[in-house]
Amino acid sequence: MKTVCALLAAAFASAALVTGAFAEEKPVELKKAPGLDKVEANCAACHSLDYIQMNSPFPSAAMWDAEVAKMIKAYGAPIDDADAKDIAAYLKKNYGS
Repeated sequence: MKTVCALLAAAFASAALVTGAFAEEKPVELKKAPGLDKVEANCAACHSLDYIQMNSPFPSAAMWDAEVAKMIKAYGAPIDDADAKDIAAYLKKNYGS
């Protein structure tokens, strides 16, 4: 999974150099709260944190739990159990419906 993430990051970096696609992209500012450090360290390793903000009007607490579990089980995200609990708690408290 780390290799896939690294390859995707390299591909996006190359595209940005060639096309300037990310020139106007602003950094994602998530809500400052306990667990943010775990979200930034784990989730941003494979995808943009924009997904959290874009999807936040929809997920209930159960849906955020399912999303975190899916990232680990289906996509192979290397997140340990303690971090997964902290990430889910952060998402439910700050971006749940």
